[in-house]
Amino acid sequence: MSKIKDIYILGIESSCDDTAAAVLCNGKILSNIVATQELHQEYGGVVPELASRAHQQNIVPVVDQAIKKAGIDKNQLSAIAFTRGPGLMGSLLVGSSFAKSLAMGLDIPLIAVNHLQAHLLAHFIEEPGFEKPNFPFLGLTISGGHTQIVKINDYFDMEIIGETLDDAVGEAFDKCGKMMNLPYPAGAIIDKYAKKGNPKAFTFAKPKVKNLDFSFSGVKTSVLYFLQKKQKENPNFIEENIYDLCASFQKTIVDILIDKLEKAVEKTGIKEIAIGGGVSANSEIRNALLNNKNNWKVHIPKFEYTTDNAAMIGIVGYLKYKNSQFTDVSVAAKARYLF
Repeated sequence: MSKIKDIYILGIESSCDDTAAAVLCNGKILSNIVATQELHQEYGGVVPELASRAHQQNIVPVVDQAIKKAGIDKNQLSAIAFTRGPGLMGSLLVGSSFAKSLAMGLDIPLIAVNHLQAHLLAHFIEEPGFEKPNFPFLGLTISGGHTQIVKINDYFDMEIIGETLDDAVGEAFDKCGKMMNLPYPAGAIIDKYAKKGNPKAFTFAKPKVKNLDFSFSGVKTSVLYFLQKKQKENPNFIEENIYDLCASFQKTIVDILIDKLEKAVEKTGIKEIAIGGGVSANSEIRNALLNNKNNWKVHIPKFEYTTDNAAMIGIVGYLKYKNSQFTDVSVAAKARYLF
């Protein structure tokens, strides 16, 4: 009886400012390399042109390192999966162009992956101690560029049932962090400072949005006006109250997310929830989900699979490979890419 051939997938992620490559064998991670671009910090946000240039510098060494760390030869690869979108067009073009060229050179299949689907399907990576969700389940994608509630019926049968009407939750963290004189990116710092503060010290507006959609622009405006008023009374207000400010702002965001999830569960009857995206690394969001009083079954990804990474691209590539869902090399990157 012949042995079933192992499936080796190279995943490439370049949607924003992280250049990442990973190698998977039958859904198990052999390597997961990420090169983070720190040059954007001084600008207070990602500069698209600088991001694409940095990807050009990083893509070859990152892919080379991923293959070497996996302990395989590039000729053992079964297919190459890459992020087609959504994301910054210049960044996407670097990753997609490299993936196409390498796939053609090795004469192996090419697989296009939706970045947002990958965040949610990261839960299907073979990882000890992490249980995989059961279909159907609700996915909450929370990141710097996206905020969505998705009804997931199968690997590639997904329906967006709620999304932000303006800013993403990660953007709200960064913009409000900037108002509080915190460096970019501010999410992790707010989370850290919030642990030392009183979440009930201050109250910020929670926008009333119909259905399951979100809005975070009102929260930013509420924080801005509040800080402007307090600083007129006391120029040192932010510095003297930074921990309470972070705790109160973070609680506002968490309350908004949990409120919408409760409505989504009520509407769909689905009580199994999985989160994904960079903001899912936030400790208070994790605590609120794990300690919910609604008997939800909650899936939280391993920390390294929360931010942009290529392991999640690779697992989608593996699932698509098994279904022979390959992509022609003429496929174009898409800055806006719906499910």
